[in-house]
Amino acid sequence: MLEQAVGLGAVTVLGVLEQAYFSLQVIYARRKYSVSPPATVGPPEFERVFRAQANCSEYFPIFITVLWTSGVFFSQGLSAVCGLLYLYGRFQYFRGYSESAQGRLAPLYFSAQVLWVLIGFSSLGVLLTFCRVYLNVDLLLELGSALDLV
Repeated sequence: MLEQAVGLGAVTVLGVLEQAYFSLQVIYARRKYSVSPPATVGPPEFERVFRAQANCSEYFPIFITVLWTSGVFFSQGLSAVCGLLYLYGRFQYFRGYSESAQGRLAPLYFSAQVLWVLIGFSSLGVLLTFCRVYLNVDLLLELGSALDLV
């Protein structure tokens, strides 16, 4: 089982490191713009870095959940690739938002699309597994038979 989950594990560790990087950027911005904790307001440059980090942190539990669900029930390889694309999109989002509020939009839309793909893979994988385990129906086999593919 461990060999089968190494791709998901690698993407998870990379995601945690990315979150740590974003948090460090907030610390650096606090120092640069003299915004002491627990304050969350300051110059617009600080607030953009702070919001970018907070937004990425808010989505991280959703990402990790669908990454693993998709990887376990659908395809580890496809899920890991989607995970890397999502992390890339979030990195671009953080960089773009840190520079300007408008700079966050394209990467936000990209990472949201990847997240929806992972949600779709998760849903499909859970549905197929549920039907096979609890209903004793292999939907892929049934679909293949109905279309004369098997």
